[in-house]
Amino acid sequence: MKQPTNFSYLDYGVILASQSPRRKQLLEWAEIPFEIIVHTTDESYPAEFAVEDVAIHIAKNKALAVQEFINAASPAINKKIIIAADTIVVLGTEIIGKPTDRQDAIEILQKLAGQRHKVITGVVMVDAEKEVAFADTTEVEFHALTTEQIIFYVDKYSPYDKAGAYAIQEWIGVVGIHSIKGDFYNVMGLPVSKVVQALQQW
Repeated sequence: MKQPTNFSYLDYGVILASQSPRRKQLLEWAEIPFEIIVHTTDESYPAEFAVEDVAIHIAKNKALAVQEFINAASPAINKKIIIAADTIVVLGTEIIGKPTDRQDAIEILQKLAGQRHKVITGVVMVDAEKEVAFADTTEVEFHALTTEQIIFYVDKYSPYDKAGAYAIQEWIGVVGIHSIKGDFYNVMGLPVSKVVQALQQW
């Protein structure tokens, strides 16, 4: 079946520079054909950066690392659009990354319980000639959580690869989220509607 004209971005090849199963799922839901290529990058950032800039900075490093890698391996695929993203959780002025272990995950969720925090995803999209960067912010507020609830979640779901030690689409999001202001999918790891809009304008 012929796609509508506003689906012309499907003519481009897309590379997702992420191993995140959630980002992979979101692009699949948007029916964007893509392949996954990742390359290890440094996720440090200058201390003076604004929080929105932190997520974009890390995402840009991911995108450029993949671009450099494919340039060396196969310059022909450098025509493809590389999509990289990074998600951070911000409580007050504190940037909360991925937990280092079980105890750290428990302590992070104890901090977030009963509080409102921001989830910021930075997205960088590049090809051989163009670069687009943006960040999306969603406010999330947790109900008060008991220690037993937090331990149950951490032990059953092992959220060690997730910024803020939780995934909103899992049990803790179903029972523990009081409110959300902004894009739900941004909290999952990718503001996918904005990605589609950027592709449409490519």
